[in-house]
Amino acid sequence: MRIFGVILAGGQARRMGGADKALLRLAGLSLLDRAVARLEPQVERLAISANGAPARFAGLRLPVLADDAPMGPLSGILAALRWAAPLGATAVVSVPVDCPFLPGDLVPRLVLAAETGGPALAHSGAALHPTCALWPVNLAGPLAAFLASGVKARVRDFADLHGAALAPFADADAFANLNSPEDLARAEALLATA
Repeated sequence: MRIFGVILAGGQARRMGGADKALLRLAGLSLLDRAVARLEPQVERLAISANGAPARFAGLRLPVLADDAPMGPLSGILAALRWAAPLGATAVVSVPVDCPFLPGDLVPRLVLAAETGGPALAHSGAALHPTCALWPVNLAGPLAAFLASGVKARVRDFADLHGAALAPFADADAFANLNSPEDLARAEALLATA
């Protein structure tokens, strides 16, 4: 398998006061830098899914993929599938930019779970993490049709339509989302004591 990766950095960050979440700093590094450090060693190629001026990410020298029609994370996943397929990828692993503690074995465990050929979603305990997932590139057409159908574009709904498998992870904290200034402060405190 040839696995590419995409960091979903296109959210509006309303609970962060509208700040560009990818550029928020956590212990001296941006959330985007942390996501790159976690995912890049696990994939063959990496891209960023984000709308707006791509120049703000120029220092990373990664492709920046804009949505055709912004409809949430699935739009970013579709852009990534369309980018990866002509480059020979088998699948794309997506992660949100606001999960700075992702497991170092995220991709291999998603690949194992996806042995049936469909998507695979990370889960820990009772929590599902649908944006931490593996997506076969052959889902680009069905995903485009799903988004064009006018249904509410929920990641879990699309994944379930295509027989998503679940990849279990023991550490729920590895998938902690930083959605508010309080979450960011907790993560800073956690890193300070680690």
